[in-house]
Amino acid sequence: MSVLKKLASETALYGVSSILGRAIYWFLVPLHTYVFLRPGELSSNTELYSWVALFNVVYTFGMETAFFRFANRSPEHRQVYFNQALTAIILVSLVFSGLLMIAAPTVSDLLDYPGESSNIIYLAIIVAIDAVVAIPFARLRLEKKAKKFVQIKVINIVINVLLNVFFLLICRDISLGKYLPSLQSLGAFLYRPEIGPGYIFIANLIANACFLILLKDAFKGFKFTWKGPLFNEMWVYAYPILILGLAGTVNQMADRWFLRHLLPAGFYPNLTSEDALGIYGSCYKLSVFMSLAIQSFKYAADPFFFSKAEDKNAPQLLASVMKWFVIVCVILWVGVSLNVDFLGHYMLSKAYRVGLDVVPVLLLANLLLGIYYNLAFWFKLTDKTHFGTLITVIGAILTVGLNILLIPQLGYMACAYAFLLSSAIMCILCYLLGEKYYSVPYQVTSALGYIGSAGLVIYLSSLVKISNLWVSVPYHLALCLLYGLGILLVERDSIPLRIRQKIKVLN
Repeated sequence: MSVLKKLASETALYGVSSILGRAIYWFLVPLHTYVFLRPGELSSNTELYSWVALFNVVYTFGMETAFFRFANRSPEHRQVYFNQALTAIILVSLVFSGLLMIAAPTVSDLLDYPGESSNIIYLAIIVAIDAVVAIPFARLRLEKKAKKFVQIKVINIVINVLLNVFFLLICRDISLGKYLPSLQSLGAFLYRPEIGPGYIFIANLIANACFLILLKDAFKGFKFTWKGPLFNEMWVYAYPILILGLAGTVNQMADRWFLRHLLPAGFYPNLTSEDALGIYGSCYKLSVFMSLAIQSFKYAADPFFFSKAEDKNAPQLLASVMKWFVIVCVILWVGVSLNVDFLGHYMLSKAYRVGLDVVPVLLLANLLLGIYYNLAFWFKLTDKTHFGTLITVIGAILTVGLNILLIPQLGYMACAYAFLLSSAIMCILCYLLGEKYYSVPYQVTSALGYIGSAGLVIYLSSLVKISNLWVSVPYHLALCLLYGLGILLVERDSIPLRIRQKIKVLN
């Protein structure tokens, strides 16, 4: 239990940056949807950022995981692996971003967003910086400097949010003469309506540039290094991770690439395909409650489990972690899904709320994806990463195929269902292969029971429509509390005595 406690504490610490970051970014969702009242205005933002996720994988090409693996194997050569990994990423970033910036007008036309070449240039620089700082951030995690990691992430987030508010709210209002008339000319200079959502990219770029200053200590000792045999050794381990990452990104982002192009004209009355993409992209952000929990766990789990690779108790540890991971994520799924109307009311302007039905489905899809990440440790610990590549490619093919097949019939709900089914198939395949090559005593019945019961609660709750938030919110919170108490009752023997005593005192 002490080992699990250590992992939980590190997950919580990494979660501070993710949770606080998402909490602050959620503040941007109403800002963006109230500033850009027509959903179609945010369609390019939604689609272009989905491509950023793909480029982040290409630019780092598995070097982050390779650095973890080799640095743990040979701690005395950690600096050498750091230098080689970072050198390779810098070179790739310079070449790819340079080409992307040169071809920006052509790229914007190919994506059917003519006139947005400046946004392509901003994103090329953003992705390059993201890639370059990935290895220094990995070094902080490897050296157990979680507080420093969190501090830098939070500062970046705060800068990004403040710049969004500055450009889209303060400068915009001053330029319109709403207040501070003496500064109207300055406001008009800083805020130009034709840039519009482009200010979201500009704010991100400035905030990312601050990473290079904030991470100066994590770059300590870096020297441009190129050792062919060393790079080849790391590349052999990394390239399956690259393919896995590409397939995983396609699995999560293909919906935003296809929706605008495959949605039949007039599918949604009075909405264009750009409007539908803007609605889906904004509602999708409410599902990040689940993905941030998974990301927090991954930050702590990667270095933690690699350090336990040779431990004979590793399978039992993986099983225990999986059990509690499922419980936490299921509670989160119930809590957000039951209160999605309340969240949508305050997070989205009215034009965007029509897409809220996708949120519970996307939450479950992300939950299953989190389970897959847990199951996937078996092929990382045994260096059989090609299995992960195969599974994720199958998932990506499923996602693409289902989007193409279902979007014309189901609209943006098809995107959510495709993601859900793909994540479920990936979990099943990973579990079955893991049983063959690295057996772990997972409590499958328990996990399925929690997921099934949570789904039943969410479904039954959806049948009771309560339009008055003053009634619906207490009702749904009570359901969440009852479900949580039910889990405590079932797991009462698994909870440490000290915690049970505290719960008894509170009761």
